[in-house]
Amino acid sequence: MRTTSVLCVILLIALGICGGVYAFSGFNLLFFLCFKTEVVYRSFLAVCSVAALYTIYALFAFRPFRGLK
Repeated sequence: MRTTSVLCVILLIALGICGGVYAFSGFNLLFFLCFKTEVVYRSFLAVCSVAALYTIYALFAFRPFRGLK
């Protein structure tokens, strides 16, 4: 469970970095890293969307910030 959560957060950080590069420079780094293959690009975006949903679920289900009152 912990490994899955860490992997999901790593994917979302990578997506955020690639999105930031695209927003500030106009160069689509993610598409370049996917070897300019549309199927790989869309597959990575689909996996990242599931990772985002899992991360939100994990935050609600396991409440990691419960003891920080």
